[in-house]
Amino acid sequence: MPETRILLACPQMDDLADDIVRRNSDIHRGGLDWKRFPDRFPDLMLHDVDRLVRHDVSFLACFDDPAVIFEQWSLMRHVARLKPKSFRILLPYFPTGTMERSDHEGQVATAESLAMMLSSLPAAGPGPIPVYIWDIHALPIKGFFGDNVAPRFKTGLKQLFTWLGSRGAKAAGNLTIVFPDDGAKKRFGKMDAFTKAQKKLGFTVAVCRKERVGDERKVVLSEGDVQDRYAVVIDDLVHSGGTLLACGQAVRDAGASTVDAYVTHGVLENGNWKKFDGSVFRTVLITDSCPETAKAVSDDPRFRVLTLVDSIVNAIRQ
Repeated sequence: MPETRILLACPQMDDLADDIVRRNSDIHRGGLDWKRFPDRFPDLMLHDVDRLVRHDVSFLACFDDPAVIFEQWSLMRHVARLKPKSFRILLPYFPTGTMERSDHEGQVATAESLAMMLSSLPAAGPGPIPVYIWDIHALPIKGFFGDNVAPRFKTGLKQLFTWLGSRGAKAAGNLTIVFPDDGAKKRFGKMDAFTKAQKKLGFTVAVCRKERVGDERKVVLSEGDVQDRYAVVIDDLVHSGGTLLACGQAVRDAGASTVDAYVTHGVLENGNWKKFDGSVFRTVLITDSCPETAKAVSDDPRFRVLTLVDSIVNAIRQ
């Protein structure tokens, strides 16, 4: 009999957690009532606490809204204090990555604040609590975490390359991966998932940059060749979509035959996903790390949602 693992999840991640349990007989949902009092403070109740203590426990978190972070932190702290056999936190999207540094005196680095909140959790299980994060925006954030937690960084690129591989001859020998800037190239270009996929799929690489054209700064393709090629622009996250769209247009202007986009974290708050109307990108691929947007675009033919289920299960079993 496989060892039983218990999966707890916040309400935003219920659908993803249910999918994980359906696909994996050794992972079971933990009993949890997630309510709020009339004043909107959390009213949380764990069931079968004795069962939790005897097993490996994982919590699937979603920090896409500051209003829900406190209630999830409260639950994580309670679970950690129960001292289960092991405890891990699955946080697909670490939302304050663009504040990894302060550029001006008085500017609050909220990424550090969030990392310290997680680091204040009591130790649980053998050693620090592993916190799994997918495609974090800036690796220096790793230094913000304290000794009680151990950040573990994973990537959604495997889901993209699996999808590209399934296209077979349509992509083989004619694929170019485009980075929207040098930062994205540094983040993704050195990953094992990227280098292994490049050997398998044989794609070339191109890079966009902002350059001064006349009196304005414009996104242009400054490295690589996409003429008559199938191009996929990849990045870790997208908010307003402006930069991604500008990069896609630059790739089209450079002669690409077809242009798609892949972004691990399709935040696209306030309906920004509607900007992707098919005029620049044929298809925009995102993961389900930001569940609200993933649900909003699930029936839109211009989008494709690549699930992180297999990658999350891998983290649960590590």
